[in-house]
Amino acid sequence: MKTILIMRHGEAGPMQADDAARLLTERGKTQAIEMGKWLFQSYQPSAILVSPYARAQQTAEAVKQSNNFVFAETCNDVIPSGSASFAVDYLETLISMHDEIDNWLIVAHMPIVSYMVDQLVPGEMPIFPTAGVAVIEYCPKTHKSSYKGLHSPIS
Repeated sequence: MKTILIMRHGEAGPMQADDAARLLTERGKTQAIEMGKWLFQSYQPSAILVSPYARAQQTAEAVKQSNNFVFAETCNDVIPSGSASFAVDYLETLISMHDEIDNWLIVAHMPIVSYMVDQLVPGEMPIFPTAGVAVIEYCPKTHKSSYKGLHSPIS
């Protein structure tokens, strides 16, 4: 069994013309650090896929303060307008290529984070709070998944 952790970035500044350049607020940075500590204590993910958008990169950097990753990749497939089906296919391929990694973290955005959960566990499509993390158990042999819940920062 593998664990897939799908995380929305921390709170970001207001919308702007260049959505990819939006940065985390101070609250967003605090949320990301808090959830990074929770992830380390609860799951110790050792692989991370991150959106190239600035706020997701900042969230990943905060999470990395508490975690050691043996595999890390910026992934253009997990942007807000990305295809959840394509992103999940890519993730499943990576999981099959790296059998030694049990816990995978994806840091991305709404709405793709919700759609990815639905791709893995049909009928489950949570609305993520900022820095929220969905926990999914995944069996690589059967490609079956179960949704274990959504965890949110306190701050």
